Amino acid sequence: MRAIGLEGFEAKFVADADPWSTWSDRDEAAKRAAILHGLPPGRTGRVLELGAGNGSNSRSLSARALRLDATEATRAGTRLGAEAIAPAGPRARALQLAVPAPPPRNRYDAIVVAELLYYLDPRIMRLLARQVARRLRPGGTLVLAHHRITFYDFAQVAAGIHDRFLVETGVAWTVRPVRQSRRWAVIACYRRPPARMADSPAR
Repeated sequence: MRAIGLEGFEAKFVADADPWSTWSDRDEAAKRAAILHGLPPGRTGRVLELGAGNGSNSRSLSARALRLDATEATRAGTRLGAEAIAPAGPRARALQLAVPAPPPRNRYDAIVVAELLYYLDPRIMRLLARQVARRLRPGGTLVLAHHRITFYDFAQVAAGIHDRFLVETGVAWTVRPVRQSRRWAVIACYRRPPARMADSPAR
């Protein structure tokens, strides 16, 4: 494997607004529906999307969020994302941000990470995992959606990427499988409350 860098992603979005056919591919539409199904029913308050790419998921997320911060590391991708969420008006914004730079809000009700983690080296993923654990409010939802197949431009193998990321957060999670195909998996994760101390009085 030879990991693609930000320059590579920038070049892809400059050359083609939809380099992975995420707007038109039927399998991508099924994955997008699974991501939305991973969120709580109805509208969610503050939603953070990391690695938003060209905004193909962002548009659907903007319809489910009272406030959406769709972050993307490349300039070209951020521009495409802004165009995708424009119908949502001021409720949604596209921001250029390369993880693990801090997102604009201190707390989010839901965080969505799709097709990003295996492009990060383990050190950066560890920093991002800790940040996600800090920024997701108690009782919030973390949705992870990634390929199960390793591609030539990944920095890490795809198998087990969700498990490795959750371990790196340093907190315990309850995980709900949302949907899995031969190619990808989507899970919804809920942070478990700290275990009660053994010597704490019963309530």
